[in-house]
Amino acid sequence: MDMNQYLEIFIDESKEHLQTINEQLLELEKNPNDLSIVNEIFRSAHTLKGMSATMGFEDLANLTHQMENVLDGIRNHKIQVIPELLDVVFAAVDDLEAMVNSIAEGGDGKRDVREVVQQLKQIEQGELPTTQTKQETAPAASVLTQTYGEFEYNILQESKEQGFNAYEIRVKLRADCLLKAARVFMVFEVLNEAGEVIKSNPSVELLEEEQFDQEFLVTLVTKEPGEQLQQRISKVSEVEEVVVAPIDMEQLKIAQEQAEQAAVLQEEVAATIVAEKEEQKEESKEKEATHKNATTNKTIRVNIERLDILMNLFEELVIDRGRLEQISRELNHPELHETVERMSRISSDLQNIILNMRMVPVETVFNRFPRMVRQLARDLGKKINLEIIGAETELDRTVIDEIGDPLVHLLRNAIDHGIEMPEVRRAKGKPEEGTVKLKAYHSGNHVFIEIEDDGAGINREKVLQKAINKGIISKQNAANLTDKQVYELIFASGFSTADKISDISGRGVGLDVVKSTIESLGGSVTIDSEEGIGSTFSIQLPLTLSIISVMLVEIQNEKYAIPLSSIIETAIIRKEDILHAHHQKVIDFRGKVVPLLFLKDVFEIPSVKEEEDFFSIVIVRKGEKMAGLVVDSFIGQQEVVLKSLGNYLTSVFAISGATILGDGQVALIVDCNALIK
Repeated sequence: MDMNQYLEIFIDESKEHLQTINEQLLELEKNPNDLSIVNEIFRSAHTLKGMSATMGFEDLANLTHQMENVLDGIRNHKIQVIPELLDVVFAAVDDLEAMVNSIAEGGDGKRDVREVVQQLKQIEQGELPTTQTKQETAPAASVLTQTYGEFEYNILQESKEQGFNAYEIRVKLRADCLLKAARVFMVFEVLNEAGEVIKSNPSVELLEEEQFDQEFLVTLVTKEPGEQLQQRISKVSEVEEVVVAPIDMEQLKIAQEQAEQAAVLQEEVAATIVAEKEEQKEESKEKEATHKNATTNKTIRVNIERLDILMNLFEELVIDRGRLEQISRELNHPELHETVERMSRISSDLQNIILNMRMVPVETVFNRFPRMVRQLARDLGKKINLEIIGAETELDRTVIDEIGDPLVHLLRNAIDHGIEMPEVRRAKGKPEEGTVKLKAYHSGNHVFIEIEDDGAGINREKVLQKAINKGIISKQNAANLTDKQVYELIFASGFSTADKISDISGRGVGLDVVKSTIESLGGSVTIDSEEGIGSTFSIQLPLTLSIISVMLVEIQNEKYAIPLSSIIETAIIRKEDILHAHHQKVIDFRGKVVPLLFLKDVFEIPSVKEEEDFFSIVIVRKGEKMAGLVVDSFIGQQEVVLKSLGNYLTSVFAISGATILGDGQVALIVDCNALIK
């Protein structure tokens, strides 16, 4: 019987149990004598072990079983909870997560976990675990972590007979690697030069689309020695670890036979599961009959692809709604007008329901940070308390998917550059333990995420000097900058105030990647800091990216849409109100000098109308900066569906997408962030 029907449930529930284990281990470190926490971890581990064994993922079940033995020793007072012990348990959980992710990506969930198993056994026997650094790790012995089809197995056999070596190669990229697909390409170049790739896990297509975490597994036949392969791959930038394991063909033959036996066993297990589920259904029917009058909150799991399809269909409905509204206005028929108004109200309610269905708590992103902060603090020898506030705040899934990496970078920055060493904090009269607050909250149609630390703050002079040395700003302009403007400089490309480059804070890449990612989501990021007191990075994000409110404007005979989230206000000015400063046309807007951008010149729109004595201006902002966009006329406010321009038009300047209007015309959506320098 096909086990795939249970696979999705297994993956979801496994991830939930692993998240519980992670959270409770952090609590256990704070309260090492609290046995209720140990029992909670044990329950999740035990359930995960049973599920894994039932589904046939033996490596996963065996590692969980070994971890269970250690937990049992803790709750029976045979093993004492110390940070070194928890380091090993956390490493085991990382391996379990990697196995589950492998299964989710279509892999077999196999992994070389001999080292962590050995450490867990040492703990179980009352010994402190011994570890090897990655540089000292000897080439791995033969261990099979991939399964092979008959065709692949025959190729390996024939290659061996012709004098080729067969290796399984596990490559792990750095956690902060920004261009994973590029690194994979470079690794495959080395592999293809050395021999022939027989299999990769995940598949090459998934690797190219960056649909994997940090690790991937490749089977290679070559005449090159394993040590030489390991050295060549290790030279690829941002590769953290390479393990080259020779394949023993006798062991492979045994594994193939065992796989066939396991398939037969799996069918028997599946039949048992089906029988148990039928019994559970009957029991649940009886319970439902007994409690049919009770009120309960019922939930179902819905595949996100179905929600995406629903959202796409509704987007088409929004376009048709706009068309109907325009027809109704043109015909001016009372009954039609009334019907269209009613349909608009209903579709607006439907829109809110669909958008809410796609909303996900930021907790799904925040959950991984306590572990990360704990490890970074131990690596740096710092004491750090992470406070998470507002984890229940919800964002659209499309936004959630993108904000993880920028938040990781900002947290690493706060821990590495912000929080001082314990002895330095003590000398300043601060508590030895630094505090990093991660806060999320709603405000209007936006979500704000703040990362606040009580560290050293930003040194104004150091930032200015670095900016001058990098040629980002001149000495003359530096003296006139406000503190806010100085802080903005650290977002410049290639800027870094690190005294030494470290793996933790991003190897001197700077924060420009964070800023560009946030702005690509239609958001903004600002900094507030006080030297010696601390810093706060504030990120503003839209609730959703698919349906946005815009101001429609006309430029010559073309229509453009400007997102309302970027607009401060609109105005009409006279020709004589335009001034000139630094070879730039500007206006005096409420006491501030605001530069003007003529959109017909920016987008090279052919002139078909004569220039008038009055100009329509849309005042837009990007953080603290403002600009006035000059258009011919305002059409009005409207909700539109944001459509991508596709792969062939990715580099169009200052255009973030397009929308279809009620009359069937296409209006381009202006990217205000790209226009304001």
